[in-house]
Amino acid sequence: MTSYKFAIIHYPNSLLSAVYGFSEMFTLANRLCQDTSVPIQLDTDILTLGSFDTNTLDMRPFNNDTIYHAILIPPSMDTSIYESNVPELTNWLNGQHQSGAILCSACAGAFFLATTNATENYELTTHWSLADIFKQRFPNQKIDISKILIDQGDIISAGGMMSWMDLGLALVQRFTQASIVRQLGKTLVMDTGRREQSYYQEFTPCLDHGDRAILSVQHHLQGHFSETNPINILANIAHLTPRTFLRRFQKHTGWNPSDYIQRLRIQRTCNDLEETTLPFESIALQVGYKDAGNCRKAFRKIMGLTPSEFRKRFILNKLS
Repeated sequence: MTSYKFAIIHYPNSLLSAVYGFSEMFTLANRLCQDTSVPIQLDTDILTLGSFDTNTLDMRPFNNDTIYHAILIPPSMDTSIYESNVPELTNWLNGQHQSGAILCSACAGAFFLATTNATENYELTTHWSLADIFKQRFPNQKIDISKILIDQGDIISAGGMMSWMDLGLALVQRFTQASIVRQLGKTLVMDTGRREQSYYQEFTPCLDHGDRAILSVQHHLQGHFSETNPINILANIAHLTPRTFLRRFQKHTGWNPSDYIQRLRIQRTCNDLEETTLPFESIALQVGYKDAGNCRKAFRKIMGLTPSEFRKRFILNKLS
């Protein structure tokens, strides 16, 4: 029997459904291994971290000689996690990684992962809505929020809040067999097929940057994205020269005007695909595309699905 040891970090305000869900998923995997005579055992320790107040920080559960095969950092719904700095945990994670442990995070857990030395040359993912905050805190850390899961061998990160399940399945596959993952998916009644976070991402423009001139253009585009918007017209709305307008628009929104407008159009296309039964060609025309083929191409590039695939995945049962 080959045993692998996993540690699940239960930090203050971590998502308990993930903390205990990881443990339960690995317990189910063990049962399936036993039932199918696969000589593998996944053992888990839940390590509870005390308060983030350094005066009362309790690292006793971490002060042992155990070297883990994988460390799992679950999500959190508490925004304080985004600014938390726990050097004792960071040092422990660095030590475990240097001893061969795979460091894993789900959603906001990536904020802990990014404090280590281990991710310097790696790409991480986190929840798409946390991307701006993450980039502000870790400007040199590579990040790709289009992915649900990025597996780079000794560093694995997962995106959305429920992506802890994708992470758990990835570890089960890594340490057991693909057949165990398939059976586990059937047992849990969950899809074990590949997903991307881009399927769920919404375009939410930054509106709190404080530049009123650029904000006036953003407000204009919100109601006129289906129209042709030449740069000189947008610059006039902002009372800026075209060159100054382009520079400030890119700085405050993260997009050039053309890409920004395309994102607005694709977001409206997503909304209409979900909320109406209009044919895609009609939606494409309404959001500003003269050629539905160009809209379909842009949609696939941004969302990672064709419009028909998107509608099948997300439309509510309005016709039933």
